[in-house]
Amino acid sequence: MDLKNMQAVLDALPDPAFILSKSGKYVALFGGKDSRYYHDGSALVGRLLSEVLNASKTQYFISKIEEALHSKDMIVEEYALKDEDFIALPYENEQETIWYEGRIKSLDFLVEGEPVVLWVATNISKRYQLETQLRFLSTTDELTGLYNRRRLEKDLAVHFANFKRYKSPTSVLMLDLDNLKMVNDLHGHPQGDEVIKTLSAVMHHELREMDAAYRYGGDEFVIILPNTNVKQAEIFANRLKSSFIAQMKLCQGADSTTIQCVSASIGVSAFEKSDTNEADALVRADTLLYQAKNAGKDAVRLG
Repeated sequence: MDLKNMQAVLDALPDPAFILSKSGKYVALFGGKDSRYYHDGSALVGRLLSEVLNASKTQYFISKIEEALHSKDMIVEEYALKDEDFIALPYENEQETIWYEGRIKSLDFLVEGEPVVLWVATNISKRYQLETQLRFLSTTDELTGLYNRRRLEKDLAVHFANFKRYKSPTSVLMLDLDNLKMVNDLHGHPQGDEVIKTLSAVMHHELREMDAAYRYGGDEFVIILPNTNVKQAEIFANRLKSSFIAQMKLCQGADSTTIQCVSASIGVSAFEKSDTNEADALVRADTLLYQAKNAGKDAVRLG
């Protein structure tokens, strides 16, 4: 195969392959012919990264070029490019964030006295979105949109490690709906599901950005409140319980006495110095929850 044919092969590559110098100059571009995913980037050749990208993103690219030149190994990186990353483009910019997989490899020759790398950029936006969706589904309860038990176990371990290291107070609440079985028996499980979704919506509304709520199973829920001691958590729990009752009155059906019988019992605990693992606070909250239920329901117990 002669050089002319080789050039034709390189130009026909679906993904763009850049030659980038150590200083961040676009030395050459091959391929990128799949117009479904890429613009014509030929106008980039001869320009510096700093003329196209903002300072933060330019530094990211430069650091990866230097890493590839130093290691001599193939580096594989996933990165995103969005509107605010650019200061100038030779084509009309798009609004959506585009995810790429970059394969970066040092080359054994110099261009204008500078080391260079080959940077092949593959658009992986569809794959990234699918992976993100799958991760979301694997950690999220379908009915409520809250996190599920699998995510709770992971997050609880992280919060406990932070508590042990930084001594920051973290409260754990266990909630259970009172008399949901009565609603299911009299009105059917779809109506019971609506009650569960109502409580979930109240939790979404009442929680701070740093807090998290989880569907533990059936009509049981867990809430983690970082940087919150048990007294503060008790205030939150009572406010949450009152908000739920108020919301239930707004959405009650024809048989108001049945719907109004639904309330929430809550056990409130927190990580303690004597805890040996993250489950200890959850066990205490569960015990306090059933003390609240045995004492007449619609109550908050803390310990």
